[in-house]
Amino acid sequence: MKHREQVADAFGSTAAAYLVSQSHASGADLRTLAGELAAAPGGSVLDLGCGAGHVSFAVAPHAATVTAYDLSAQMLETVAAAAHERGFDNIRTQQGAAEALPFADASFDWVLSRFSAHHWHDVPAALAEVRRVLKPGARAIFVDVAGADHPLLDTYVQSVELLRDTSHIRDYRADEWLAFFERAGFEAHVRERWRLPMQFDEWVARMRTPAERVAGIRSLWRAAPDEVREYFAVAEDDSFEIDVLMIDAR
Repeated sequence: MKHREQVADAFGSTAAAYLVSQSHASGADLRTLAGELAAAPGGSVLDLGCGAGHVSFAVAPHAATVTAYDLSAQMLETVAAAAHERGFDNIRTQQGAAEALPFADASFDWVLSRFSAHHWHDVPAALAEVRRVLKPGARAIFVDVAGADHPLLDTYVQSVELLRDTSHIRDYRADEWLAFFERAGFEAHVRERWRLPMQFDEWVARMRTPAERVAGIRSLWRAAPDEVREYFAVAEDDSFEIDVLMIDAR
């Protein structure tokens, strides 16, 4: 199975779980995105790698149109059904990869992406596409799990992510993100960083991680050096905290 098929398959089978996941459905970052759209209402929005549609739902009240775009057809079906239930007739769905956007140049006032890019095959190519489809002077805001600056810490977070979900590619560090955006022709800055608690049992259940890989993650956390366990705040039940960042680019 090719990687894109693996991503679509992994998230297609878990679409309903992501719709009701509290760590995805809530958060100050969603309120921030909604506030940005409310301050400049009436724009066209691309929700890139929309997942279960939480960004789309947050900004739809303030946007003229929202295009929820994702690799997974089942995710998009979940988004379309939830949008209908919530009365958001300005949300439409479209399937495809981030690296090949089927939209005309200068189509959007905003490109928003949340907890998706760590699955993308080629982030620089995707950002070149983002720049192409944005109108001149328009903005992109990305939220994603951040890689750790120290190699020891980074090795552990990438390892547990991959064991939990084999469609994972990489959590990028802040400096990597800024370099990617600069290469694509953006001016970008890290707007916010925060820690996100991950309740272990819910985290692996949401992804339907097989038992042998759940055991592998537990083993990895419990064998980790003290500085790793302290940094990620690993608890007795193997719950932990991850770093998240928000990049604002124009």
